[in-house]
Amino acid sequence: MIHSMPLQIYYEDTDLSGAVYHANYLRYFERAREHLLGPEELVRLWRDEGIGFVVYKCALSFREPAGLGDRLEVRTVVRLESDYRAVFEQSVWRPEGKQAMVEGTVQLVCVDRGGKLVALPESVATHIRATAP
Repeated sequence: MIHSMPLQIYYEDTDLSGAVYHANYLRYFERAREHLLGPEELVRLWRDEGIGFVVYKCALSFREPAGLGDRLEVRTVVRLESDYRAVFEQSVWRPEGKQAMVEGTVQLVCVDRGGKLVALPESVATHIRATAP
């Protein structure tokens, strides 16, 4: 299943050239992952279980710039790579677009409060399995 999150580009998102600053796409992808997993569950995991997510690896490819005032969408597909890693294939699209403007693959793992790698919580794994294609 593809998760879709609307995205509005504001002045603060752009650089001197008027295009979205490249690093902001990481923020957009992060926000979309939070929407997909559920902010309440992420807070609960940290507060009650001491488990948080960190980026293990990411790669981005840029095809077309976005600019001030654009209304876009972030599309996300997630799969479990292992008991420890979730892979998010994410992209930014114009609603009428024929190809992604930006594509990214972001791999997440979980750590405890001490920064030690831990398995993905079962609640998250179940949610990912339910939304996977």
